Amino acid sequence: MRSVSCRDPKLGVVTDPSGEPRGVPEAIVRPDEAAQSIAVARRFPRESLRPFVDYLWIVHWVVPDSRDQQVLPQPKIHLAAERGRLLVHGVNRAPFHRTLSGTGHVIGVAFRAGGFRPFLRSSVGALEGTVQPAGPLVGADDAPVAAAALATTDDDTMTTLVEDYLEHLAPQPDPAVDEVDRLVTLIESDRSVHRVDQLAAMTGTSARTLQRLFTEYVGIGPKWVIQRHRLLDAAAQAHDGTPVVWADLAQQLGFSDQAHLVRAFTAAVGTPPATYVRSLDGWRPRG
Repeated sequence: MRSVSCRDPKLGVVTDPSGEPRGVPEAIVRPDEAAQSIAVARRFPRESLRPFVDYLWIVHWVVPDSRDQQVLPQPKIHLAAERGRLLVHGVNRAPFHRTLSGTGHVIGVAFRAGGFRPFLRSSVGALEGTVQPAGPLVGADDAPVAAAALATTDDDTMTTLVEDYLEHLAPQPDPAVDEVDRLVTLIESDRSVHRVDQLAAMTGTSARTLQRLFTEYVGIGPKWVIQRHRLLDAAAQAHDGTPVVWADLAQQLGFSDQAHLVRAFTAAVGTPPATYVRSLDGWRPRG
């Protein structure tokens, strides 16, 4: 596991010791700088949405000038109120950057692995690498909800607006969502999972079946999901504040050697891991 967080069996979501949704804080690049101007809150969804939604997230920022915030993309579909629309973010292989300036906020939804499939009612693989308004995808105008959510700074009001919109879409439970979420949770929590054929053997299925299932429900293939979670493990280690032996970590995470880990980390974050750790300048995670 990347932290002391645990998965609540009743809610089906990773929580921190306080009992709140944990999210994936290791995905925030240079969290030391982000903490100076950005406040992130996460909330459980209402009961009717829990089969589909992992958590809601709300970000408020105060940035005197402007700053670029990078986040490592994850194998999740997100819905976010920004630029006057509710935008659906498909899984994206490319680095994600957002320029923040002045005072602002955004509310978003992180769907469970596979959880957006019942809203879209078709393969979420078609969303890979795209950002699209929700309305044309799900058949309900998203602009009024986005405008109302962006017009208030009250977290409770924003949350109710977005949850009402999703609940109105009346998604139907799909047993495959639980199965996909179980598979992705296994990948996330078990650092020894390095390859698709290994996951297939562990779960008694075939690599071809996993490929079809992940493309249909997660929006990207299992190989990328495995590699991304191992890279998130490396990011968590970099943020931990303790010395890292990168060659040993590369072996633990299934990279062929240290150079392979360095290349993958640099491509995702923009700087080699050792340089990245030095740039944190002694920052330590809260908790």
